[in-house]
Amino acid sequence: MPGIAAIARLAHPQLPERPEVFAEKVALFPAGCLVLADHGAVSGYALSHPWRLGDIPPLDALLGPVPAAADCLFVHDIALAPEVRGRGFGPAAMRRLEALARAQGLPAMAIVSVYGSHPLWQRLGFEIGGGVEIALQLRTYGAGARYMVKRLG
Repeated sequence: MPGIAAIARLAHPQLPERPEVFAEKVALFPAGCLVLADHGAVSGYALSHPWRLGDIPPLDALLGPVPAAADCLFVHDIALAPEVRGRGFGPAAMRRLEALARAQGLPAMAIVSVYGSHPLWQRLGFEIGGGVEIALQLRTYGAGARYMVKRLG
């Protein structure tokens, strides 16, 4: 957890989350949590869990149990240390998570893009979703956050 928390602080200085929030995600759905290790040190991570489309977990909040009626794999975050960015690890993690979602029988994936990263997710097949209710849920993610969905049909 310390390595994940350190990468999160680097990647998201304006969107802090407590280590126990990360730990809960790992405990709830370990199969959806990946760590990139470089010479024994954490260089990146991906955290995901089954969830419901259109329901955005607030940042820095404990989730409680994964919903029984989950219909998507919610990708909470993919973050990389600066020295490993641009080497294809982010898209590789997303491919692994997509394979996991398909294996779990989930018909979709969802993510919240921050810092104007939505063009990257669009290239990976995600589409921006919206509406008043979505906008209200995005408040904890900062200005410019976009809720995005990829149908796995």
